[in-house]
Amino acid sequence: MKEISVRVADAAVGQGDVLLSTLGLGSCIAIALYDSRARIAGLAHILLPSEALARDRENRAKFAQTAVPLLLERMRAIGARDAHIVAKLAGGASMFTSLLTQGGPPIGERNLIATRIALASHGIRVTGEDVGGDHGRSVYLHGC
Repeated sequence: MKEISVRVADAAVGQGDVLLSTLGLGSCIAIALYDSRARIAGLAHILLPSEALARDRENRAKFAQTAVPLLLERMRAIGARDAHIVAKLAGGASMFTSLLTQGGPPIGERNLIATRIALASHGIRVTGEDVGGDHGRSVYLHGC
């Protein structure tokens, strides 16, 4: 089995006998996409909801609104079809509530909202999630 580690602000796809993993999700979101017919998996570890919150905007895997189309493009390139792709989400925790500023939702919640909007805009259905709370998570996505 081929193992691919997806780091913060990173994305990867694989087909068949592959394991995509990302470790240490806090307020970040892991977006796991899967086409069961083509056995193609994609995983992104997004850091921020949108490009407006960063100076460096070059990395498409860093943001919810750009990571979803990036994953879809890479998955289509190796044979996935949008009609067969489903999503699962993990992360979006409020890890350090004592450091939160007043007046807006925590970054984890903002990441989750932006991710759901990005997936919906591409017609991708979310079939499962483990999100929110105050604890970290890791994700292991098997492509077979």
